[in-house]
Amino acid sequence: MNTTNLEPATALAELKETKPDRVTIVVLSGEMDKAMAAFIIATGAAAMGMKVTMFFTFWGLNIIRKQGSTSSAKDWMRQAFGWINKGGSDNLPLSRFHFGGLGTIMMKKVMQKNRMPGITELLETAQDLGVQLIACTTTLGMLGISKDTLIDGIDQLAGVSTYLAEARHGSVNLFI
Repeated sequence: MNTTNLEPATALAELKETKPDRVTIVVLSGEMDKAMAAFIIATGAAAMGMKVTMFFTFWGLNIIRKQGSTSSAKDWMRQAFGWINKGGSDNLPLSRFHFGGLGTIMMKKVMQKNRMPGITELLETAQDLGVQLIACTTTLGMLGISKDTLIDGIDQLAGVSTYLAEARHGSVNLFI
């Protein structure tokens, strides 16, 4: 489809006919501000009636792990990953100005003062709006994270082929 010579409204209408309203988001980061951005986009899209899939991998898995959960791996290296990356949406650091946790505390206070929802509330809203949450099986195995350490409501454990099948039909694909 060549949309270069079309009026913007016509081009948008043609694009809408060829791509369904689907959003996929790969959540790689386990940092609070990036997780917030991912969930704000996901809940906004879901509220607009779009089908939304969030694929959690690597450090992003910490967002959907139970509070304080660690690795169940037997080898010391993967146990160390679990000790360093304690699960739970309340344990996420800021990507910048973390200052050993002080920045995160300050950010949470500012959010609370301005009545902004935290990651836990955004996650619950996403689930209520039907956002599909997928945990990456490859990363789960690599980091020694077991299914029982994930929060309730994870829709699927799957690999990259599942994500790509969703993304292929998406009109918006993001990597956060």
